Amino acid sequence: MYKIMIVEDSIHIRNELSELLTRNGYRVIIPSEFDELPGLVQTTLPHLLLLDINLPEIDGYTLCTEIRRFSNLPIIFVTSRNSDLDELMSITIGGDDFVSKPYNSAVLLARISALLKRTYPKSNLGEVIMHNGVELHVLSSRVEYDSKSVDLTRNELKILHYLIANKGIIVSRSDIIEHLWDSELFVDDNTLSVNVTRLRSKLEGLGVNHFIQTKRGQGYQV
Repeated sequence: MYKIMIVEDSIHIRNELSELLTRNGYRVIIPSEFDELPGLVQTTLPHLLLLDINLPEIDGYTLCTEIRRFSNLPIIFVTSRNSDLDELMSITIGGDDFVSKPYNSAVLLARISALLKRTYPKSNLGEVIMHNGVELHVLSSRVEYDSKSVDLTRNELKILHYLIANKGIIVSRSDIIEHLWDSELFVDDNTLSVNVTRLRSKLEGLGVNHFIQTKRGQGYQV
């Protein structure tokens, strides 16, 4: 079951969103304080965040920027601010979508569902995939080894998931690029190289060396 965090200071709207999401099969996390939100995100690991802009003490833009320093968690701004500049700012600093209040419940649910489907792999949804001691936690987008873990970006998650799903098989670079394009994560050959390098670096930081092997002229294998 997906966990969605609601960051909204209006009790009425907060309760309305909570009821809507719960009724549609989501688990809801509702923080009471907003200044410690980044830490709460790290401990509760929600799958998606509904974020207002106008909040007491700290605004949604600042919170989004702080969260983007450590997480690629999907963020939808749900706000009464509805200018083109507000929407542009929200997307520029790392938001994934922008919904103006008053929102249409059906449209909001459709946007949430679409974003979750794009963000998290369809296969093995909710499972922990393991290979040679490496645990890939799909829904929380992180990899764990020997009690240590690190967050992955969407591209890194999709690449590692695809390689482990085809473990023991050489996967061509073109196959991985096509897989990412099918997921609406648009990459080219150079971007793939950068992502694989970063993924290897994160694995090595956990003590996992030579997990992703390069097969010259053929592709990658785990």
